[in-house]
Amino acid sequence: MARFGLPALFCTLAALSAALLAAEPKSKSCSEVRRLYVSKGFDKNDAPMHEINGDHLKICFQGYTCCSQEMEEKYSLQSKEDFKSVVSEQCNHLQAVFASRYKKFDEFFKELLENAEKSLNDMFVKTYGHLYMQNSELFKDLFEELKRYYVAGNVNLEEMLNDFWARLLERMFRLVNSQYHFTDEYLECVSKYTEQLKPFGDVPRKLKLQVTRAFVAARTFAQGLAVARDVVSKVSVVNPTTQCTHALVKMMYCSHCQGLVTVKPCYNYCSNIMRGCLANQGDLDLEWNNFIDAMLMVAERLEGPFNIESVMDPIDVKISDAIMNMQENSVQVSQKVFQGCGPPKPLPAGRISRSISEGTFSARFRPFHPEERPTTAAGTSLDRLVTDVKEKLKQAKKFWSSLPSSVCNDERMAAGSGNEDDCWNGKGQSRYLFAVTGNGLANQGNNPEVQVDTSKPDILILRQVMALRVMTSKMKNAYNGNDVDFFDISDESSGEGSGSGCESQQCPSEFEYNATDHSGKSANDKASSAGVPAAAWPYLLPVFCILSLVMQREWR
Repeated sequence: MARFGLPALFCTLAALSAALLAAEPKSKSCSEVRRLYVSKGFDKNDAPMHEINGDHLKICFQGYTCCSQEMEEKYSLQSKEDFKSVVSEQCNHLQAVFASRYKKFDEFFKELLENAEKSLNDMFVKTYGHLYMQNSELFKDLFEELKRYYVAGNVNLEEMLNDFWARLLERMFRLVNSQYHFTDEYLECVSKYTEQLKPFGDVPRKLKLQVTRAFVAARTFAQGLAVARDVVSKVSVVNPTTQCTHALVKMMYCSHCQGLVTVKPCYNYCSNIMRGCLANQGDLDLEWNNFIDAMLMVAERLEGPFNIESVMDPIDVKISDAIMNMQENSVQVSQKVFQGCGPPKPLPAGRISRSISEGTFSARFRPFHPEERPTTAAGTSLDRLVTDVKEKLKQAKKFWSSLPSSVCNDERMAAGSGNEDDCWNGKGQSRYLFAVTGNGLANQGNNPEVQVDTSKPDILILRQVMALRVMTSKMKNAYNGNDVDFFDISDESSGEGSGSGCESQQCPSEFEYNATDHSGKSANDKASSAGVPAAAWPYLLPVFCILSLVMQREWR
């Protein structure tokens, strides 16, 4: 028995050492983890004072840990909220830019129309007096139709303007031939000669071209701003799937479970997770950039030949020029009408003198001095508005492809890109070894952090892609001076939110994409398996002791 004294003593010492080493991790304090956990408003009773066995953990490392099951569950919910919050912050700024510019443009265009109508009314009352007031509804109808076109778009500008000049010709023809009686049928015949006789000179043709192009461009541009605002609003509502949430917890809070409360996620590690969780948003980028380019093209038109301010500001002068032209050529116009429509019936003698005294149209137009004319609307000018919006549009380009990087640039989400060696890589405090995957759904097949089903694109994102594509087509038509068939913004703006899922309601399962943890081993997994974990040493010592005894007996 004595000959076994030394091995037995060695085995006893080894067992004691193993017990001490095994007990050491359990005594590690979790006070800082607990403090941060409670600071987020969570129950302090969820957090252990010292490390505990982590077999209960489903996402984080299952060795000795400072996280209870309740903590992991609450961290899971918190990571979703943190993610949604930071994405929303990035998008809200862009949405606010488009919302404020749309509001300003809308306010400007409407006030521009109001100013133009008021200017014409003031001038014509001063120039033509009672005669204009008797026929003012004709001009009021013109501006009402222009407003209706801008607001709703369901007005054919060309037909509306043709109708205005035909009605004006009827009124003018009756005034310059006040000694005759004209039936409605006769005046209808007169209006048919508008295009042939050109009683108003070339003003109607030029004004029709200018008004149509300017109003189409203005309304299309304003609606484009509204569509951009609504697309950003919908896509900013993200609801990460379970798989994405697991990746977020692992990135944002599993380091706390290991006591690494001050170590931030590696930048490239964060980038891969964001590109996986925001895969569908990345697919907006192509159509978004095409849309931005089309908006910039129309903005150039608004600054140049399609400037609605330069069309509406002098519209009273142009209409008055047309009226003067009709006055000066009234004899020739009347003779040609009489030839085509037949001689009209004269009025009785008493009514002729009364009609002439009431309806003489001899006043000449006297424009106000420049300082009396309104030069701006809504406290600004179109040039200033367009210049500002063009700058914002350029900044908004490639927004969706850069969104993952923008999120990771937030100091709350990741360490700086220059801090690559002292950051959390999902396993420990070390360099992240994977390359960053590309943007968009199709590039996520090789994402090492988030597995995404690339065969299931988000239907809500697809709707926004289609809305941008339709609006881009309208922009190109407006740029070329063509009329545009408008849709109701309120109809297009209705519907669910978009993003990774639905915020306020359950998304249909067939439209959800998966974002599960990748089943393959990462470089970090390989690194950790290359050596023996520290926690395993206490359990290996007794094994070495037993092997030593067996081998000693064999040698004996």
